[in-house]
Parts: sequence; C-alpha cells; structure tokens
Amino acid sequence: MNPADLGVVEAARLLAARALSSRELVQACLARIGERDGMHSFDGDAASVNAWVRVYDDDALAAAAATAPPDERAPLRGIPIGLKDLYGVAGHPVTASSRILHEVPARDCDVWARLRAAGMVLLGHLHTHEFAAGGTTDQVGNPWALARSAGGSSGGSAAALAARMVPAATGTDTAGSLRIPSAFCGTSTIKPTRGLLPTRGIVPLAFSLDHAGPMARSIDDCAALLAALVPRQATEASLAGARIALSPRVAIVALDADTAAGLHATLATLRRLGAKLVAPPPPTAPLDVFDDYGLVLHAEIAAYHRRFAAQREHYRPALREWTERAAAQAASAEDYAAAQARRLDVIAAWDDWFRAERIDALLEPTVPSVAWPRGAGYEHAGSDLALIALTHYWNWAETPVVALPAGVGAQSGLPVGVSLIARRGGDWSLLALASQLQRELGVPELAWRA
Repeated sequence: MNPADLGVVEAARLLAARALSSRELVQACLARIGERDGMHSFDGDAASVNAWVRVYDDDALAAAAATAPPDERAPLRGIPIGLKDLYGVAGHPVTASSRILHEVPARDCDVWARLRAAGMVLLGHLHTHEFAAGGTTDQVGNPWALARSAGGSSGGSAAALAARMVPAATGTDTAGSLRIPSAFCGTSTIKPTRGLLPTRGIVPLAFSLDHAGPMARSIDDCAALLAALVPRQATEASLAGARIALSPRVAIVALDADTAAGLHATLATLRRLGAKLVAPPPPTAPLDVFDDYGLVLHAEIAAYHRRFAAQREHYRPALREWTERAAAQAASAEDYAAAQARRLDVIAAWDDWFRAERIDALLEPTVPSVAWPRGAGYEHAGSDLALIALTHYWNWAETPVVALPAGVGAQSGLPVGVSLIARRGGDWSLLALASQLQRELGVPELAWRA
C-alpha cells in the first residue's frame, strides 16, 4: 500500500511499530500532492483539484526527519496534516484564499500549537472559500468529479482528504463549513460543542458563531485528532438501545433523491444496530432562527472586515457584496444584544429537551443535495444559502455535530452525507455512536482517474 493512502489511526500504528517512518509518510503525501493536486493557484482551473494554497515541502521533510516515533504521550507524532488557510502558523503567511490578506503571524494559532506540540507535521495551507464566507470553494475541484463543488468553506481540506493527499486536516465552521465539504467529498468531521476548541489565531468570519474542528476520512481518525487537542473522555455509548430521533428540521427542506435514499438507508441501519428510533414532540425552541442568525452574522462580518473597507474592490464579487451588505445592515447594539439573548433561550431549550427526552442523537441529512456544479459560488452573496439550510442552526445552538458519509448516490454517483447531533458537551459519546454507525455504512472509496 502507498503510505499516502493510510488514515490517521492506521498510520500512527505503523509509525509506533517502526514499520514506517514519518519521513516516508510525508514523502508519500508530497508525491501524491504532486500527482493529483494540479495547479496551486488563486483561481484554480477546470482540470485541477487545487486543494493547496501553499505546500511547505522542505519544512515538512525536515520536521519529519527530526520526529521520533509515536508513543502513549504523543500517539500522533509524525502524522502529516494540512491546515485551512485561516489557521495562523508562526513564520508562514495566512491569506484566507484572498488577495486582501497578507499576514505572517508571529505566533501559532492555539489549535495548531496543540497539534504541533503533539508532534504532527505541517504539510501546508489548504484553500477556503474567500474568508470562509460561503458554502462553496469554487477554485477547488471535487475529486469525485472536477466539475462539481468540493463544498465550503473548508473545501480544500475535504478535497485533499478525498484525493488521499493527506490523512488529516483542519477546518472551521460558521454555518456548515466543516460539514458541507465533508458531505460533498465523502469524508468525515466533527463540529465540536462551541468553545471546546479555541479559535484564537484563526481568521474569523463571525466571532460568536465560528467553530474550529478536525477533518479526516473516518470518524475514528477525527476522534484521534480531537484527542490530541482536548482530553478524551471515557464513554460507553452504544447504538444498541440508543435513543435516536429524526430531526424535526428535516421537514423544512426538500431533499434530492440520492440524499433522501441515504437518509432512509441510515435509518434502516440504525434500526438493524438496535437503536430505538423515537419521535418525541420538538422542543419549545423555534426551528427557524435565520433572521436572528443573519443579524448576528452580518454584524460580526462588518466588525471584522471594517479594516479592509478601502480595499473592497479586491474581494471576489460575492464577498464584496457580503461586506457591503453587512456594513449597510449592521445591527444596533440593542438589536444585536436582543438576538444573542434569544439565542441563549434556544440553547437552553435544546439542553432541556435532550435531557428530558433522553435523546442520544438527532439524525439529519448534512446537505439537502449531493455536490453542486462548480463555478457560481463567488458571483453573488448568498447564492449558496440552500447549502446551509440545515447546518447553520447548530452553530446557533452550539451543539456538537458529527458528519459522515452515507454511501454514494445511485443517480449521481456522488457521496451523500448524514449528520448526528447531540446535546452540548456530548462530543465523545456522539463520536462513539458515529463510529459504530460508520463501521456499517462504510467510507466511500474514490477510484482515482488515471
């Protein structure tokens, strides 16, 4: 097997057994990037995946050569990783896949500092939708079909994982930006409970909605990455007897045929594994929070992007519209505070509901459709809002969400994704349930074109 095909857990096991060196693994990943990524560019091209903004070949090889094998204290030592181009790395540029930003941080962002301390090896920065402000990343091609979107905003991360250029990556999520690309590319992720991972040193989209999170091909690999960032909690969660509910929000969106089939197949799998599918009354929280969500999002975009007001002509058209709209619609302090107060009520209502109904997880499709055609996501602000129809709500509610593949659509031949949502703080139990589900659903294998 080519070492570039290894997942995080499998690679760590071989590194610990000294059957593989970190340098050999990094060399294999760099070779794979050379074979499969195509052009590394701002705009990309129709024939390229173009997941990577910058690849740090020399630094990665030097770090790998100096790395000892993993041990119990550092189980991921020597594993290569790619960071979304919002994650600050001391001495390296961070550009948010934009012509506007040209910063070289003096210190690592907190998430990378923890991963670096765990011994992981940085391969480079991965493309994002410009400043993470959209559900597509149209300079990146989906490895399953280059004419399709890789999703966004963490599209470069999901594409690099799906094309087996790197076993691990990071992303951010303000309205679905970890989960949408994972669904489109057939990979896995967790959006942790809000606040579990720090966002200091990561370029923001909206301060109170942003989440950092790990991305990988499997849930077990995501769990291993999360454990390198925060202490792992012991859990005995099992799908056998688990109380699973179909999210009441599924009824508010129309699903394409492949997505609906993937959802029904997942429900059947949960039944077969012994889960108790229940249908309690929904919580008292509103199931549509888009007005309040939009008010907060616009206010926080305006607050951050005010510093670039004189350079807006250099944004892509969609982001220019977003920033101009945000500046024009920025809420008063009273309106912003009122929206955030209502948000606290939503959070409390879901906390109470999960506890009272003894729900272990909610099930939703991650995105209402398979991957969209690539190309229109930068034309107008909000052109991709349909992609966040389900996902944005859980940023507002601050709950953990695990997104995983549910097979490949019979009509499209493209990956289908589902999500499990749990109460706040239930991240590790949720990962355990998702891991069991994934062992039955499997991870879709991409047959790379010659």
